[in-house]
Amino acid sequence: MATIVTGSSGSCPSWPISTPRRGSVIVSVIMRTVGPTYRVLAWFIHLVVTTFFRNVEVVGLEHVPADGPVIFAGNHPNALLDGFVVATMCGRRPIHFMGNAKLWRYPLMATFLNAFGAVPVYPREESGAAANNDDAFVRLFEVLEAGSSMGIFPEGVSHTGSQLTRLKTGTARIALAVGARRKVRVTLVPCGLTYMHRHRFRSQALLHFSEPIVIEEEWLAAYAASEGETVRRLTARIADALEKVTLNAPDWETLRFIHAARRLYKPTSVRLSPATYVELSRRFVERYLAAAAEPTVQQLREDVRNYQARLDLTGLKDHHLRQPLGVVDAWKGVLWRSAAVIALLPLAIPGAVLHLPVAWVAMTAGERLSDDRDDVATLKVITSVLLLPLAYAAAGIFVGLSVGWWWGVAVGTLLPLSFLASIKLAELQANMTLATLTNLRLSRFSLEVEALREMRGRLVTRVRAVADSHADPSLPRVFNPPDFE
Repeated sequence: MATIVTGSSGSCPSWPISTPRRGSVIVSVIMRTVGPTYRVLAWFIHLVVTTFFRNVEVVGLEHVPADGPVIFAGNHPNALLDGFVVATMCGRRPIHFMGNAKLWRYPLMATFLNAFGAVPVYPREESGAAANNDDAFVRLFEVLEAGSSMGIFPEGVSHTGSQLTRLKTGTARIALAVGARRKVRVTLVPCGLTYMHRHRFRSQALLHFSEPIVIEEEWLAAYAASEGETVRRLTARIADALEKVTLNAPDWETLRFIHAARRLYKPTSVRLSPATYVELSRRFVERYLAAAAEPTVQQLREDVRNYQARLDLTGLKDHHLRQPLGVVDAWKGVLWRSAAVIALLPLAIPGAVLHLPVAWVAMTAGERLSDDRDDVATLKVITSVLLLPLAYAAAGIFVGLSVGWWWGVAVGTLLPLSFLASIKLAELQANMTLATLTNLRLSRFSLEVEALREMRGRLVTRVRAVADSHADPSLPRVFNPPDFE
């Protein structure tokens, strides 16, 4: 998926900028704050987030001020969903995000962005010397001076890299320039987003708020004395805060090894929350990078890689080998899911008649209106978000005119329930298919599975021994000794 609210381009006007125009912009800010359109849209976005994700864990919410101007500065790993998750879970409303002006080229998306209170900016790397963001920054100044909040992704673009990219300076420039006007005290809240499976439906996510950075007199005095140096120093401070609340590895091969080692280290009886998942992975990255040159660690990485390669050949996952299951236990889950699918079919099928055309239109809009990968995904999501309520309303009106308005109201009410049933049905069908294929593979490769289980047992012992020998003694342990029993 791609972004509705891309990051700050870092292309700021010369400071100080002209005095903000009062009146119309302030009125528009207040209207967005209390207007019914924004409230409905915010509710709908919350529904999108809670539907797409099975769980979004929020850590550090106490670091978000209850009032006053706030700038949320987050990493940008999952484009559109990043802005949705922050806006839904931060406890502040509304948030005015900065977005790449190219997204406003599409009328449907522009309508959505404007209703969401997003502000278009023109990146210099795309617009060149013609980039003029004076109006955008004037508007953002007024948002903050009105005591509201804004969101920026300082990396500038959504990306799928294994670590943070170099932050652009726009976030720090705005915070310092607004603070220098001495009308409000601005608070920067770095926030880290981590997705267990970035694009997987009904996955989990973590939103971790770091300790706030308050633009106090010390920062403002330094800014007055040396603008450029202070902007760079504050940008580095934001980057350091984001590194502490995100998972970063030098490359994907290293990150894949870290995830495999973490799975082997984790006790079978323990289920990781998103926060524990990230914390444990972060510790593994940190300690691995400190000891990567040791022969024992290098050999362990190679052996874990071979184990993962053998798993891939059989189509199995590590968790399939943790505990052997009998034939009855192995197929019990498949039978239960089959019964649940049959029970949901009567409610899900009527909605499918309406939902499938909407899905086709969203797919077509995304593929044909843009060649940019981020834009394609954004168009698909935005099209779905806007068309589904219209489709429900149209269906209710059609039925109401045809057979009576009470029937129309009933249809308009039941269609969203049918949509939720369709989602659960698709989730169950996917799990049922995977469980069936896994059981068949476990039966077909029984000798290979036993060899892999033995290999896994040896690796578990080695990973835990190496991890314990390199653990930071100043940190509390993630698991207690009884967990490993």
